[in-house]
Amino acid sequence: MRTTRIVFSVLFLVQLSVTQAQDTLSLSTTRLRPNPYRLSWKTDATLMGLVGVAGVSSLLLEQQVQPFSVGDLGQFDRSQVNAFDRGATYKWSPGAFQLSDQTLTANFVATGLIAVPTLFRHKNWATVPLMYIEVLALPTLIQQTVKNIALRTRPYVYNPDAPLDPKLAPNGRQSFFSGHAGTAFASAVFASEMFRHFYPNSKLKPVVWVVMLGLASTTSLMRYEAGYHFPSDILVGALFGSVAGWGIPKLHEVKRQFTLSQRLHVQPWNNGFATGINARLLVFSR
Repeated sequence: MRTTRIVFSVLFLVQLSVTQAQDTLSLSTTRLRPNPYRLSWKTDATLMGLVGVAGVSSLLLEQQVQPFSVGDLGQFDRSQVNAFDRGATYKWSPGAFQLSDQTLTANFVATGLIAVPTLFRHKNWATVPLMYIEVLALPTLIQQTVKNIALRTRPYVYNPDAPLDPKLAPNGRQSFFSGHAGTAFASAVFASEMFRHFYPNSKLKPVVWVVMLGLASTTSLMRYEAGYHFPSDILVGALFGSVAGWGIPKLHEVKRQFTLSQRLHVQPWNNGFATGINARLLVFSR
């Protein structure tokens, strides 16, 4: 119950940030605003092609994964695990497993709270939904493909206190790298970058970053506490997801183009003793 209240409080904070940012925009214009992102046949066809290839690869490889047998479990000893990751072999918590799913869901909802208002206030409403599909699908399917190739044993397999059934499932051999961490950080970075571009004058940008990264970090920590991932799994997943969450919007970002008259600013000056002209040339702008 306490966790639910915390999650709802976090979502309320995100909604409050969006509402305040929208109020600022409402004061400046009532027309549809330009979209800071743009779809591209070349970019999106390439990304969706990668999604398709990763999806097919993941499905084919998944069918080849053979679960451990009861006899196989005797070969696993936590002393075989490197010192950095070994602590995860002592973890097993169904409650933490459930909380990791809840915070990931909250992450998706918070992203939706940021994204949905942009569909009605900016042009080309389909851009953000398609980008978010790419942000979620690409890391998810690539990590699943890597899991089925790496076949790294999950931490709970080394833990004698963990129940037998999960150890005998194919999932027991799919530890590297963390899909929850990858998806959580991809969504979090995407949402924060989206808020930054759609509400550039909002003072709440740092708040959104802290909230979204906090949700992603909690999801990742709970995967560790649940005994499902080693720290190295989580770090690689978080890094991969962050790159996807930042890189995919970056590929769609509209670059501002200026004519020479817009880039050149000329202003006369006079200080009482001399008169001159001050000229500034804008070389680069986002």
